[in-house]
Amino acid sequence: MIVVKKISDVREAIKAQKAQGKTIGLVPTMGYLHEGHLSLVKKARENSDFVCASVFVNPIQFGPNEDYNKYPRDIERDIKLLEENGCDLVFIPSVEEMYPNERLTTVSVIKITNKLCGAYRPGHFDGVCTVVTKLFNIFTPDIAVFGQKDAQQVAVIKKMVEDLNIPVKIIASPIVRDKDGLALSSRNVYLSDDERHAALILNKSLKEAEKILKSGERNAENIISRVKNILESEPLCKIQYVSCVHPDTLEDLTAINDKALIAIACYIGNTRLIDNLLWSVDV
Repeated sequence: MIVVKKISDVREAIKAQKAQGKTIGLVPTMGYLHEGHLSLVKKARENSDFVCASVFVNPIQFGPNEDYNKYPRDIERDIKLLEENGCDLVFIPSVEEMYPNERLTTVSVIKITNKLCGAYRPGHFDGVCTVVTKLFNIFTPDIAVFGQKDAQQVAVIKKMVEDLNIPVKIIASPIVRDKDGLALSSRNVYLSDDERHAALILNKSLKEAEKILKSGERNAENIISRVKNILESEPLCKIQYVSCVHPDTLEDLTAINDKALIAIACYIGNTRLIDNLLWSVDV
C-alpha cells in the first residue's frame, strides 16, 4: 500500500493508475477506523480497480465547542487496517497541506443542510462539502463511498455532486453494527460501560419504528412519537432530534408513501450519537 502525505504525490500516483486504464475508488475518513470504515473500503474494492482512502480530521467541519482536539486518532493502526483490507493508497495530509493559506473559498449546499444535524451544527456541512470537494479534485475518483450512518451527509454530497457536475458516482454503504446492535462510530470510544449499554436504546427505538412500519403504520407523527417514547425510557439518553424525512430531499414527511429515513440524534452522557433507519415500502 502506498502511503502519501502530499497532494502532489497523490496526483502523480493517480495519473499513473489512470494511464493503465484503472478506475479509482475513494473512501474519505477522519481515521480511528472501525469495521464500518473497512466495509467502505471493501465496497470501493468491489466497484473500482485502485482503492484510495484519506485519513484527515478536518478542522473546518467542527464547531467551536465540539471535539476536534480530542477526536480519537491512531494513524499507525489506521494504516495497518487499511493495508489488511485491500486499500492501495492512503493519503494522510497535515492541516497545513490541505489549508496552506488563508482560505477564502467555501463550498456550501443550502436548504438540506439546515435540518437534522445541520440545524444543531452550524457550518458543519460547509466544512464537509469544502473538504470533500478538495478530495474529489485531488483524487479525481470514479466512485466514492460514504457510510449510510451519516445519512444527511450522503444526501448533501449527492446533491453537491449533481449541482456542480462533479464526475464521480456516490455509493452509500449500509450501516455496520456491533453484535449488540450499536452503530459503529469512532466516538463510541468516549462512552463509559454504563453509557455504552444505555446507547443500545438508539437501535432499539429504530427497531420499533421498523416493526410498526411493517405492521402498516404510515403516519410519520405516530412513528416519531413511538421512537421518542422508547428513547425517553433511558435515563442517560437526551434526545436532540427524531425526524422522519425523505432520504433524498430530507423534506419532512407527514405520510410515508414510498420511502423514508427515520433519523435520530441523542446525547448519551456527553457523547453525541446518530443513527437511522432507511425504509422502503417495497421491503
